[in-house]
Amino acid sequence: MIRLYEKGTNAPLGAITEAQLQFLIDQLEEEWLEDQDYTITPLLLDTFEAEGADRELVSVLRGGLGDREEIEVSWRR
Repeated sequence: MIRLYEKGTNAPLGAITEAQLQFLIDQLEEEWLEDQDYTITPLLLDTFEAEGADRELVSVLRGGLGDREEIEVSWRR
């Protein structure tokens, strides 16, 4: 199981599956090979939904984002 956290505060956002993590890796730019953090915005989540992203993944990310314009998330196994 992979856990998502808010980068900076380390607040837990939720757990995702390997397939959901792979979707994030495939969709988002990684700055280096072992990059494990991403910036999430409402527009990005709308794009994920349009591309058929797993609903649970989007829900976890939207929950972490709340009413903010963006959030940085990191993941750990």
